[in-house]
Amino acid sequence: MNDEFKGKSGKVKVMYVRGDHDSETRGQNPRTGKGGRTSATRPGNDRRPSRQVDEKPRGRRDEGYSDSPWRTVSRAPDEDDKPDHGGISGQSFIDPAQLRRQRTEETRVYGENACQALFLSRPECLVRAWFIQSVTPRFREALRWMAANRKAYHVVDDAELAKVSGTEHHGGVCFLIKKRVGMAVDEWLTSASEKDCVLALEDIGNPHNLGGIMRSCAHFGVKGLLVDDASLLESGAAVRTAEGGAEHVQALSAENLAAGLDVFRQAGYTIVTTSSHRGTPLAKATFPAKMVLVLGQEHDGLSDAVWQQGDLNVSIGGTGDVESLNVSVATGILLAEWWRQNNAH
Repeated sequence: MNDEFKGKSGKVKVMYVRGDHDSETRGQNPRTGKGGRTSATRPGNDRRPSRQVDEKPRGRRDEGYSDSPWRTVSRAPDEDDKPDHGGISGQSFIDPAQLRRQRTEETRVYGENACQALFLSRPECLVRAWFIQSVTPRFREALRWMAANRKAYHVVDDAELAKVSGTEHHGGVCFLIKKRVGMAVDEWLTSASEKDCVLALEDIGNPHNLGGIMRSCAHFGVKGLLVDDASLLESGAAVRTAEGGAEHVQALSAENLAAGLDVFRQAGYTIVTTSSHRGTPLAKATFPAKMVLVLGQEHDGLSDAVWQQGDLNVSIGGTGDVESLNVSVATGILLAEWWRQNNAH
């Protein structure tokens, strides 16, 4: 017979078994006065008396051991034991190193426009998806594709989706995707068009600024972004802010920013650096068809080393009532001028 004891928390579970010989030889119940019969006194019982067990239960310490009829038959596994469920218990062993590697290769993106654009652009990167019920009609094609390709998806409530995505501004959908990797500058140059504006970003890590920059790039036909870390362009907040623009840009990588700029210069690109206070006023600047526009963080701007690499230095004039423009706003203004000079009809 199996008996199960649980603690109040429900987490402590100890399994015991009572042998036949124990049930046959138990004494009289002191409260009721009943019981006390053995196999020898029970009428019609011709079974042999159970053999006496003198051994203490395996795995029990000598201290505090009593003559209780209950014997422990389960014990904690040894430290050397390895979990091997074999699929029988419904559980499986996952290598922690493999799990960490998967987490570095995957990211969560959210927002309806962002996820729609991502599905249309690269559905093969989808790993898993979560939706609230109200948006599922607009993702009908994505749901069909995921079902046909055995990709898991879940219809959850708003609170659950906020937990999964890590934000309340999820827009009703969240995708778990495989991250894209940066393309080497040399590879980019092999297929660059005659009119090619590339952005180079120094120490810009704010996801909302990056999202705004990618949206402006998509609007003005700028497809390459030279960054230190390509994964920054795949963060959930950046992709959502880009409103689909993230699917129209490609992260570019080099040994470092200075090395990347040198490669572009040797390929015939003009390096254009920007500042709020020095350089040629934007209204008087002439932007070439092939150029790399370099932007720095709002607080300090470009470092002196990068600023000095510029073939053309440009500033955006204003009232001076504020220190500078937001970097994503400045990007939009500069790209609009490049587009006007080189692509407007």
